[in-house]
Formats: sequence, structure tokens, C-alpha cells
Amino acid sequence: MSIPKFMPEGWENEVTELNGENVNKYFKEGNILQGLVKECDEQYNLYVKFENGLTGIMPRTEVEAINIEGTGLPKENLCTGKVHKFVQFKIKEVTEDNKVILSRKKVQEEALNWIKNDLKEGQTVTGIVKNIKPYGAFVEIGGGIVGLVHIEDLSVARIKTPYERLKIGQKVNIMVKSINRETGKVILSYKETLGSWEENAEKFTQGTTTKGIVRETEKNKNGIFIELTPNLVGMAEYQEGLEYGQDINVLIKRIDKDKKKVKLIIV
Repeated sequence: MSIPKFMPEGWENEVTELNGENVNKYFKEGNILQGLVKECDEQYNLYVKFENGLTGIMPRTEVEAINIEGTGLPKENLCTGKVHKFVQFKIKEVTEDNKVILSRKKVQEEALNWIKNDLKEGQTVTGIVKNIKPYGAFVEIGGGIVGLVHIEDLSVARIKTPYERLKIGQKVNIMVKSINRETGKVILSYKETLGSWEENAEKFTQGTTTKGIVRETEKNKNGIFIELTPNLVGMAEYQEGLEYGQDINVLIKRIDKDKKKVKLIIV
């Protein structure tokens, strides 16, 4: 079956059913398909086996279009790392002895072309979190293309680690912040998908008590920041003994919609 064009690999988690009839159909139409890699041989070729027993071969030369060495080949660990994971591909060739040759490289090339020519800044796309570093998270947005979300773009509330917002394998909606049209490098932002200040403030009522998370432990002249939601932060008077990330109860003293401020009292 064909999956939506440039959806992240593994988004639907479905194995493509191939048979003698639809192999030629998908080959002629150039469909983007998806399957689960079952094996990587000593030459770092990948094997995608389908439910009806048919096996597709993805030569090492067809595994990557982006992360390749000077030889034009992907690194060995990029091949072995695909085992037991879903990959997208096109059918490159059906040989005379009925071997089905697959190409992930062709999908990546098309995805890069999509990014360089059609993807828009400010556009919201689907993604899967692939890796997390102290400075941000790497999210695949389609066809094996990965963009970076800097930690400051994960939420309005300041956090110490991206793990406070995302986890590897998580499916997310994410906004395209900037695109380098020459290189295809994409910078993403997650906080725009978490609602505006006004939308989040509507969830709370002045004079009620709710839970919050301490986002600052050092004393300052203004007070201490308390996260009510990832995109809504209130301020309370400083208190000793509070720890970063601590759950506390707060009274919502005032919601100032004009100044976009929330005044809190720790209870």
C-alpha cells in the first residue's frame, strides 16, 4: 500500500504487502512504500520481507542520499541501524529472476527536493523524534529528512533538558521555523503547536487553585516562575527550599490578559 508522501518513516507502522501483480504497478507509478527491515548482510545490504513472503533487497548504495562518505556509500552503522525499523522506499527495479530492488535513496532525494522547493516556513508538519541532545531534539519530518528543534523552541517555559518535553519515538506536530534552501537544513519549533498564551490562559480561572511546576530556584527581584502549562508561565513571590521541577499547588491570584501575565500565590 502507498503511504502519504513524505510522512516520517514508521508513522503508520504498516508493512507493505507486495505480490507479483502490484510490484510492477508500484514500480511503474513510482509509489513511495514502506516496510520493515528484517536483515542486514555482510555487505550492508538490507532486506525488507513482506507479509506474503516476498523479499525486497536494498543495496547499500540505495540506503542513503544524505549521510554518505567520500566513497558515496553510507556508513556501516547507518545500515545496521535500520534493522527492525520501518523504512520508506521506491521500487527501483524488478530483475528478470524476479528480485525486487528497493531504493530509500530515491525517496530521500525527492524529500530534499520537497524541502528546497515546496516546504514553507511557518508550515506545520508531522514528525517523529529520532534523537535527543542537551541542546535540542532531532525530528524526522518525512522521507528520512531530520530537522533540529533547539531547546528554547520546545516551550515558553524554560527547561533544562529536552526530555522534559519529548521522548524518542514520540509522534508530534511541529512547525517549520527556517529552511536553508541550498542545503536542505531545517530548523523546527515545537512551542508554536502548544497553543498561544490566550488559548492556554483560557484553561484557568482567577481565584482557583491548580498545580504548577517550579522553573526557577534562584531568588530574583520579580519572584519565581511557575509553569502552569508548557506555554503558560506565572510568577509567585520567592520562597526558600523550592527545587527545580518540583510540583506545587498555586492559587491563581490574577490573570492580566492585556499584559499577558499571571500572578500566583504558592499554597
